[in-house]
Amino acid sequence: MAVEKVTEELSEEVVEQPEGLPPVEVEVEGEETVEEERPQDDFNANLAESMDERDLKDMAMELIEEYKKDKTSRKEWEDAYIKGLDLLGTKYQEVTKPFKGASGVTHPLLAESVTQFQAQAYKELVPSDGPVRTQVVGVQTPATEQQADRVKDYMNYLLMEEMEDYTTDMDQMLFYLPLSGSTFKKIYYDALLDRPVSKFIPAEDLVVPYYASDLKDCERITHVIKMTQNEVTKKMAAGFYRDIELIDSSSEPDSVQKKLNELEGVKGNSSDYLNTILEMHVDLNLDDYEDFDDKAKKIKIPYIVTIDEGSGEVLSIYRNYKPGDLSYSRVEYFVHYKFLPGLGFYGFGLTHMIGGLSQAATQSLRQLIDAGTLKNLPAGFKSRGIRVRDDDQPIQPGEFRDVDAPGGNIRDQFFNLPFTEPSPTLYNLMGFVVQAGQKFAAITDTAVGNDTQNRAVGTTMALMERGSRVMSGVHKRCYYAMRLEFKILARICGESLPPEYPYDVYGGPRQIKQADFDNRVDILPVADPNIMSMAQRVTLAQAQLQIAQSNPQMHNVHEAYRRVYEALGTKQIEAILKPPPKQPEPLDPAK
Repeated sequence: MAVEKVTEELSEEVVEQPEGLPPVEVEVEGEETVEEERPQDDFNANLAESMDERDLKDMAMELIEEYKKDKTSRKEWEDAYIKGLDLLGTKYQEVTKPFKGASGVTHPLLAESVTQFQAQAYKELVPSDGPVRTQVVGVQTPATEQQADRVKDYMNYLLMEEMEDYTTDMDQMLFYLPLSGSTFKKIYYDALLDRPVSKFIPAEDLVVPYYASDLKDCERITHVIKMTQNEVTKKMAAGFYRDIELIDSSSEPDSVQKKLNELEGVKGNSSDYLNTILEMHVDLNLDDYEDFDDKAKKIKIPYIVTIDEGSGEVLSIYRNYKPGDLSYSRVEYFVHYKFLPGLGFYGFGLTHMIGGLSQAATQSLRQLIDAGTLKNLPAGFKSRGIRVRDDDQPIQPGEFRDVDAPGGNIRDQFFNLPFTEPSPTLYNLMGFVVQAGQKFAAITDTAVGNDTQNRAVGTTMALMERGSRVMSGVHKRCYYAMRLEFKILARICGESLPPEYPYDVYGGPRQIKQADFDNRVDILPVADPNIMSMAQRVTLAQAQLQIAQSNPQMHNVHEAYRRVYEALGTKQIEAILKPPPKQPEPLDPAK
């Protein structure tokens, strides 16, 4: 944007300022000062500060319209998700049909499957000493191995100590994952907290176009954020958002949030969240801010545009690529966790896969209970002329009441409806449905602990593999997503955090941190993608030990024992396991 020149009769002085700085005052001799706007050249500047207000309004209207189309396109997914949430059975229903007091119990098939997966995956993916391990890429030397150890220790310290919300967010995410089929993590550096953040985002709060297949190839990602007025004011005071006046734009929660509030038993207040912020990672073409030649002038490049949905005001526009990157590759912040790969962008969860079985089990259970209720408390017809004292109250055990029977025979004055006992066929059918659901969700107890001494190792491993085949696939997808999450976190460690370790490290000074976070070390989750449970790990280690003991001349038996202790989670193995005996060294012939 060209610098505006002030034309005056007297001499004037135009002062050049770097981009990104606020407007400067131009002193004119003999006249009062004139305030003048300066161009924004700072790469990390908020571009919305210097854009025309009408252009910002048009951009906001267009982007909000695109967001609403994206949200409407996934309406059927939201409806299926809401119906599946009812099968959790967290809220007891008062049923009045087919009769008042009918059973409203929900079979715990889905709840049990979700809880079992969450407990098992949380233990494997987030161990107590940290979820990160490292691997040297290329030639391994003592220096690179020390570097890998330093990176591993620092990232585990960062996740388990500094990032206080990582463990709780991971715990909650692993509960949502089997329900919705898709969850997300957002990894970024928070300037207010002065540390990285790995925030869990439910699937309902991240909206993408219907044609998207992957986050990396997605043209537009919208993160819906609920903020109080105070939180927005903090970001304005910090200079992250434009300092503008926003109107209170309270909005009703969407259908998914209403269902979650209902199941949780909470009722929101309209004043709890005053602003719905749309943080859109989108490709745009802002000709005034990018230097393209004529041939490539219409290429869209990545920006992060933040809009207040209620007022339609643009709060910020930031570039979303690295300085000097001529390919304009988008900087990734989001990671997609999938339970099962769906037919589109969003994954399938247990609500989609065994939701029908859970509903059938619930209906069968309610019918069995209602049949027993009607059989134990019979109903029917009585003669109009018969009189029973307190006939509107049920007869208690051991109670006799006075009856006036016109015909003298009480038996002829009543007719009980033919209610039958609970059906054994229906009970067996419910058992079949429940077993099918448990088999799919792999929550049945595998009988690998019985007769393990007499069973071949291959048979035991085959049984374990068959029993956990589905969950092992889910575990691998979680492992892949965690690896992407750790790579983003490592990039933040190298770019945004202080250039020295907060503690003394082995193999170099604290300032070596800046050199440690390069591409020589590959950062991986500590969990094994092929092993879903501790039982599998212990069984594998025991199998290795048995093979080593069968031919100790060809194996390192000491290492086999150490791996068994590691699989059991034993601390301070050196205090239990003796070091291997030293081999005698050959004597010097000269001596």
